[in-house]
Amino acid sequence: MQDAKPGIDIQHGTDGVRVVLRGAWTAASMTSWRGSREVLRLLAGAPADARWDLLSLHDFDHLGALVLWEHWRREWPPTVEADEDQRTLLDRVAAHSLNLPPVVHRTWRQRVDSFGLQVIAATHQVRDFVTLVGQLLLDVLRLIGSPRWGPWRDFTGHLYSIGAQALPITALVGFLIGVVLAYLMSQVLRQFGAETYVVNILGLALIRELGPLLAAVLVAGRSGSAITAQIGVMRVTEELDAMRVLGVPAGFRLVLPRAMALAICMPLIAVWTTLAALLGGMMAADLTLGISPAYFYEAMPRVVRVANLWLALAKSVVFGVSIALIGCHFGLRVKPNTVSLGQGTTASVVAAITSVILIDALFAVVFKRVGLI
Repeated sequence: MQDAKPGIDIQHGTDGVRVVLRGAWTAASMTSWRGSREVLRLLAGAPADARWDLLSLHDFDHLGALVLWEHWRREWPPTVEADEDQRTLLDRVAAHSLNLPPVVHRTWRQRVDSFGLQVIAATHQVRDFVTLVGQLLLDVLRLIGSPRWGPWRDFTGHLYSIGAQALPITALVGFLIGVVLAYLMSQVLRQFGAETYVVNILGLALIRELGPLLAAVLVAGRSGSAITAQIGVMRVTEELDAMRVLGVPAGFRLVLPRAMALAICMPLIAVWTTLAALLGGMMAADLTLGISPAYFYEAMPRVVRVANLWLALAKSVVFGVSIALIGCHFGLRVKPNTVSLGQGTTASVVAAITSVILIDALFAVVFKRVGLI
């Protein structure tokens, strides 16, 4: 039985270099990681302009022909010895690869240049974001100086769309999270006879950390993406250019009302989500551990200090402002095409959720003694 592994014999003679292919050059033998690495290693020592002999191949399919054609840099070598079926397969691959972009193997210098361009692009991102933050501070001062001319209609509209319309989904998710946490903790606490400590764990975890964090992640995915999409569509439809021509400041009319709305909505949504999670935790604890809601009402103020609530509210304000700024930042950077709009919306959600988690970790480290001692 012939060897099914792909192989190459390189023969040096007076008439030049002759490359003889052996084994099976098929998808079955080449698609594994080891097989693909072996084929590339073998082809690395075979010059593309040599004389190629395919008559000794045990098996040959479209993938093998494609690998050879790419190694030949999409040009026929001076001599190719092949039977009729192999020649037909190679002709088909050559015909269908005319419209494909050429495979470019980047050098180390090109990779370093590409990395440098990425660093420069990231630097520009940071610069634009810092500029946006500074412009927001100037707009706040302008609003304080002349509140009569503030964008109050946009502000109230965003309060409704970002805050009121987010209450059902945040309550549902918070309730389910509370049920899951209480149920899982009950299984562990029952083993040690410490069922009553479910109040301590649920209260501290939900009020201080999980409630604000869960609300911020939901708002970042729901409202952060909407902010980017709204401003991005304005870029596509050239409304931002029209505002610039008319002298309407984009920061004052677009960024400021959204940042103000999220700064006010986020603490309220965080409290709402926390209450829903506590309600779900109380119901699960009552069903699994027999701990009544009355015991929760009595024990919660004793085991969870009020400072934890104030810390959660402060975090939520920072979460809201950061989500609004990130959404507006990526929206203003959208180019006038739909592809850039989709990419900007995706990047906005990822960046907003990541920033929320980083800010939460920073608050946990800086205020680790607040409300715990």
